[in-house]
Amino acid sequence: MTAALELHPDRLFPADPVTRAIARALYAEVADLPILSPHGHTDPRWFAVDAPFEDAVALLLAPDHYLFRMLYSQGVAMGDLGVPDREGRTTAEPRTAWRLFAMNQHLFRGTPSAVWLDHVFAEVFGLTVRLSAETADTYFEAINAALATPEFRPRALFDRFGIEVLATTESPVDTLEHHAAIRASDWAKTSRGRVITAYRPDPVIDAEHEQFEDALRQFGELTGEEVMGWTGYLAAHRKRRAEFKAAGATSTDHGHPTAATADLPRVEAEALFKSVVAGRATPAEAELFRAQMLTEMAAMSLDDGLVMQIHPGSFRNHNRAVFERFGRDKGADIPTRTDYVHALKPLLDRFGNEAALSLILFTLDETSYARELAPLAGHYPALKLGPAWWFHDSPEGMRRFREQTTETAGFYNTVGFNDDTRAFLSIPARHDVSRRVDCGFLARLVAEHRLAEDEAAEVARDLAYNLAKRAYRL
Repeated sequence: MTAALELHPDRLFPADPVTRAIARALYAEVADLPILSPHGHTDPRWFAVDAPFEDAVALLLAPDHYLFRMLYSQGVAMGDLGVPDREGRTTAEPRTAWRLFAMNQHLFRGTPSAVWLDHVFAEVFGLTVRLSAETADTYFEAINAALATPEFRPRALFDRFGIEVLATTESPVDTLEHHAAIRASDWAKTSRGRVITAYRPDPVIDAEHEQFEDALRQFGELTGEEVMGWTGYLAAHRKRRAEFKAAGATSTDHGHPTAATADLPRVEAEALFKSVVAGRATPAEAELFRAQMLTEMAAMSLDDGLVMQIHPGSFRNHNRAVFERFGRDKGADIPTRTDYVHALKPLLDRFGNEAALSLILFTLDETSYARELAPLAGHYPALKLGPAWWFHDSPEGMRRFREQTTETAGFYNTVGFNDDTRAFLSIPARHDVSRRVDCGFLARLVAEHRLAEDEAAEVARDLAYNLAKRAYRL
């Protein structure tokens, strides 16, 4: 017998009936607010071209490292799930891949992926039975049939989801042609929302990035600057940042292995850069150059107003065999211990007291919440805390974030929620989870008489909408 797929109206709310009732009332205030997605990794081509999504596997399974990393951990081959290799090839037949996914749904019990998926299946596609081996074909056919209709094209879904702003993330060597096409489209004139970009300079900053040499060459060709010299290299960044800003960008993003910053004298920075571009940089020099460039990016942000995000602390592509066959972002990125107090001091010594600079910090190291991040953000005018991120983008992770940061940083040194996802259809689900969890946290403060209910309602709206709009200058 197939089981019904039901989304309980009180899901993720506190179990205590008094607190749950308060959470329910607070959630009613924020449930239908527009979605601000100021940082993410969806493909701008979707909205530029507005072509139908291919099928259930290509849209929901193959791009989602949250899903295939769990399946891979249980011995399911990525190729069998339709995950393309480095050359974009896949031999998996979509229906067979989907059946394999459905057969292993039990692996996701208790995970945030299950919460997101059930929301997508029920709310986006209107499915009423749970995904299982028995219902795999029903799901596959229903989803594919929906994707073939105009209502499920990218622009229609964007508008249906109530998205006010969606930021994608592009590298300095991206031509931004898709963003230009979006801005020139009739849809951009009629939609209530907009798609913008964000500047992610990692490929031309990280000397250990496998694309560094080619990206640096393209960087010079695209900007017309002499990027093999320090002056021209910095000028190229300024030029591209201006072009990104013209394409709607309000932020930059930096995915460094650590949060290390440096503030070298110019002569030392130039000598370090020469070593980097000559291919002679040691691992320590590559780290020092990344550290110096965070401070250089902060200086540029103070000039051009772009909000700066730092997403450190991931050992990227830990599984070498998977990286060699499938490339980046295939579920083998592992959190590491991350220092912020010492790592950020060179940048903060120079810019930490600048209220005009907006620097948003993220972490994969939860031990730093109360010890380092909340005290830093609770003092320096330039700093704000990004939400629970990646491995901690879960109900429990969000609660831990609030519990460990609020007492020192408060709510207003945080920036609300951003979904940071490639999985477009899960965006409403992720924001709904955040709103429910925050309302549950606030409800507890009300029930304990630590916060008045009208204050909690105001904070709930700020966390769901206003803080992100303010922090990302939207």
